[in-house]
Amino acid sequence: MTDTLPKLIPTKNDFWFLPLGGSNEIGMNLNLFGYNNQWLIVDLGITFHDRLGVDVITPDPSFLIQHKDHIAGLVLTHAHEDHVGAVPYLWPYLRCPIYATPFTMRIVRQKIADKPWKHEVELIEIPLSGAFKVGGFDIEYVTLTHSILEPNALKIETPHGVVLHSGDWKIDPDPMIGEATDVTRLKEIGDEGVLALICDSTNVFNHGVAGSEKDVRDELLKLMGTLPENRVTVACFASNVARLETVAKVAAAHGRQVALVGRSLHRMVAAAKDTGYLKDLAPFISDTDAMRLPDHKVCFIATGSQGEARAALARIAGDQHPVVKFAENDVVLFSSRMIPGNEKNISALQNRLIHNGVRIITSSEEDIHVSGHPARDELRQMYEWVRPDVLIPVHGEARHLDEHARFALEYGVETAVVPENGSLIRLKKDDTCEIDLIPTGRWVYDGNRMIDMKSVVLRDRQKLSTEGLVVATVVIDNVGQILQAPQLTFKGLCDSDAETEALSREIYLSLRETLERGYKSNDDRLETLKAVIRKAVHRYLVKKPVVDVHIIMAEM
Repeated sequence: MTDTLPKLIPTKNDFWFLPLGGSNEIGMNLNLFGYNNQWLIVDLGITFHDRLGVDVITPDPSFLIQHKDHIAGLVLTHAHEDHVGAVPYLWPYLRCPIYATPFTMRIVRQKIADKPWKHEVELIEIPLSGAFKVGGFDIEYVTLTHSILEPNALKIETPHGVVLHSGDWKIDPDPMIGEATDVTRLKEIGDEGVLALICDSTNVFNHGVAGSEKDVRDELLKLMGTLPENRVTVACFASNVARLETVAKVAAAHGRQVALVGRSLHRMVAAAKDTGYLKDLAPFISDTDAMRLPDHKVCFIATGSQGEARAALARIAGDQHPVVKFAENDVVLFSSRMIPGNEKNISALQNRLIHNGVRIITSSEEDIHVSGHPARDELRQMYEWVRPDVLIPVHGEARHLDEHARFALEYGVETAVVPENGSLIRLKKDDTCEIDLIPTGRWVYDGNRMIDMKSVVLRDRQKLSTEGLVVATVVIDNVGQILQAPQLTFKGLCDSDAETEALSREIYLSLRETLERGYKSNDDRLETLKAVIRKAVHRYLVKKPVVDVHIIMAEM
């Protein structure tokens, strides 16, 4: 794809915004800012996939690869996977400095620890509320609150004006861990003048506010008190360190010791402790020790709230975990939201738990989760603090972005520009608008390499999964006559020996008739035989399989 992309180099007279991921979708955030011969990257995220042997999807970096010599650096807003998860997959194509606050940088170091190029990366740690320069861009971290430690907005300034890029955020007056939103600095930036607010749109349809972590802590404290004889497991996002602390303190208040189940939880706790958080918690115990305790003396925290097949909760529910086993006295609390697209997996997991006699309690029944994204009252508050000339909604599907633009216009923002991935937007006083549309796409991590999501590899794999496979070995003489019945192998097609025999006979008769004709070339003969086999299978089974034909020329 790289060779087909236009070469776009901003001049000193340009200030551009270009999302390559995260607009018209939730996840895979990748945003660019262009000024004076340089591109600044903000975030480099992934989304997850559980089909066709693919786990991870990233934005297509082809545009950046083509402009590699003009990349000033990569600035990360926070450590969620949809903002930093692509670093270990895509950095070798970009090879630029990475800037992040301490906790996020610790997560990045974990992610690249096993990479042969880890010592080649220039990692520049910036303190909270730190100001720094990346190429021609003056940048400042502005502390916000979210569902992970150290979420930041970015103040990005060039001679053409100031952009505030929100990252992911909400307004939590009592986040329980980490800093509260820096309202004073947001108001000061608003007073200085903001050309554009590029803003999270995830919860634009939600009225009111997202809610505080303190409310969750209070609810979990009460709820766990109603389960004095049960063993309790809390399923939550591993990255929500405040929730981990909440569960640990609630459990301790009820005389329970806490065990972590899931490698990502251990990694997140290690990163938090290394950067000064979670210092006043009782030590976590091992899952082995926890299984020896009476039910009312233990609380597990487990990964897998989204129904991920390889996460801890699914393995326990499927009796595949080597240590932790559920019994009928167990209660699982889902202290998380259902991310769109995961409904089927989550329902299957919860049904499996119930089938095993486990009681489940979700955030739909009890107030044991709050979102990390701003609802309408919080968006309106941000507009009042920052007073931007233009709103550019991101981090949402098309319906989120469109609604966010409408909402902002209703509440005093003069202009809204709705992007999609690839929208090249000119940032200019009184003339911010889309000026071009750049081709975008997706890459996937397949096996041990990155490939385009439109690759023939995945197309074949998709077809194999739905249409089956036929492998045929055909022996012919030097004049093209078939000498014997072809050797045929069917995968994903025939349900019985009788079907196999009947379909083989159908294909043999079709091939024999076809090979009596003349052919321009061996390639022509090969493609014709594939077509004949495909048509024969379709007549018999109404399927269009992948067909692989090997022709053996017998010497006469």
